[in-house]
Amino acid sequence: MAIESEHRTSDSPHVACVWRGRASGTGTMTSIATSTWELVFWEDQGVMHAAVRGPETAASTVELAGDSESLGIAFTHGTVLPHLPRLVDTAAESPRVTERTFVLGGREWGIPGFDDAEALVARLARAGVISRDPLVDEVVWGGIARVGSRSVQRRVAAATGLTQGAIRQIERAREAALLLGGGATPLDVVHRLGYYDQPHLARSLRRFIGRTATRLQQGPGTMSLLYKTEPPGGS
Repeated sequence: MAIESEHRTSDSPHVACVWRGRASGTGTMTSIATSTWELVFWEDQGVMHAAVRGPETAASTVELAGDSESLGIAFTHGTVLPHLPRLVDTAAESPRVTERTFVLGGREWGIPGFDDAEALVARLARAGVISRDPLVDEVVWGGIARVGSRSVQRRVAAATGLTQGAIRQIERAREAALLLGGGATPLDVVHRLGYYDQPHLARSLRRFIGRTATRLQQGPGTMSLLYKTEPPGGS
């Protein structure tokens, strides 16, 4: 089985990144944890699909069969779909999808391309299908909120379905995987990212990435797109 994928960052305050991929053949793929929700489009055996996919709190194994192409828009932590409950470890498919359109928030929208995804996101924002709480992005990336800690916790949970602690654990594991894949040693990663020790790092990688440090150093194998998320507008 072969998988090709790429991603790009975005200047939109609503978008963490845009990605696309192509898979051929049969086999399994490790889907790694992610703390953001996504709008995903994919073609499978000539049929288009669209879905809102929530954060994934642990790595899982996905069965793949045949050829498929996919496109995803990963949204920032503060961006929400007011008409949907927070989806964690689950997804909600669009009720109607054609080759060129899909339904979200009770309205029909054009399926975007890799280079113009932000145009769709801007239309969704203007129509009120998505909204954004800037405080959530700020505190997730280490900012200091001007409201009480309980208010922060409620707003983060309302926007993401996750706690701040869960978001930080997932993002740290993803960064650790990138560092190991780039040649860092486990001890280097422990010191750089604040793990207690190497067993702590190993447990985090097993849970969120589904790989050992050694495996990541040798090459990640067949797994979902791994990228470092950035603050809104980051590059």
